[in-house]
Amino acid sequence: MVMPPESARPRLLVIKLSALGDVVLALGPMATIRRHHPDAHLTVLTTRPFAPLLRASGLFDAVHLDPRGGAGRPLAWVGLIRWLRAQRFERVYDLQTSDRSSGYFRALRGLGAAPPWSGIASGCAFRHATPERTRLHTIERQAQQLALAGIPETCFPDLSFAWSGPQAAEVDRFGLPARFALLVPGGSAHRPEKRWPADRFAALARGLAAEGLTPVLLGTAAEAAVIDAIRAACPGAVALVDRTTLLDIPALGRRAALAVGNDTGPLHMIALAGCPTVALFSAASTPDKHRPRGPAVVCLRRDRLDALAVDDVRAAITRAMTDPPPEPALGGVRG
Repeated sequence: MVMPPESARPRLLVIKLSALGDVVLALGPMATIRRHHPDAHLTVLTTRPFAPLLRASGLFDAVHLDPRGGAGRPLAWVGLIRWLRAQRFERVYDLQTSDRSSGYFRALRGLGAAPPWSGIASGCAFRHATPERTRLHTIERQAQQLALAGIPETCFPDLSFAWSGPQAAEVDRFGLPARFALLVPGGSAHRPEKRWPADRFAALARGLAAEGLTPVLLGTAAEAAVIDAIRAACPGAVALVDRTTLLDIPALGRRAALAVGNDTGPLHMIALAGCPTVALFSAASTPDKHRPRGPAVVCLRRDRLDALAVDDVRAAITRAMTDPPPEPALGGVRG
């Protein structure tokens, strides 16, 4: 397709600042926006951790970093608003839909420079304020948001660029065996109630290893102590602490036999890669709103995760690998 001259291309902005799971699930709406505006110069406003992933997606002409200005950094805030005004975007799709991102609209409107805006900010052109929006899963919520902006059908998130695109991850460097299982024992440090105990992950790892599946432990330095405890109980496990990029995670998920993890961002990437996935939930979060999505996902929920037995997880693994529940009806979403 021959693109019009740069000066003639409409300039559009997508806002998605964080967090990992939400950024990954927003790849479907982002692809939909690109499809709906094929001739546009499309910029994404995001934060530093997610810039490489969004660049690799190939969906955007430009990636701009939010400086995270605020009460403590007023110059950064002012600088961002000046940048937004100078860009003269013809439309903005706010997929963050937070008070912060709505604040950008309010600031631009105060300057008389607010473009047509899709989001939740009061007074914006395509306001998503339906009563059920806060009860919907992210995928259906953003599909509804785009429908209100005149885009009736939203694509399902596609991470295939992580294992087959020009910037595909090179996971052979890890030297993993042909058969391995991904375990994701971490999660938000300030939400310990969302973590299955390390000794249960260790017992699961030992059982998988006994069956010829090498447990591969994913996490950052923040989860190092938990991962060390699992490895101490299962010396055959492989730890990739702080060794993976965001592109590596779905590429590993594409090759893994199965995955088990807490309600945390990497599990969304693994599930979307098609890996049979068991997601563990406590009362701190709701699968209906936060579950990973993919072709073979089983969610287990207990009020307290220390009440979740290893045998229950093993049964869920069998179900995910042999008879996963069907994906929910995707109203307005194209798979």
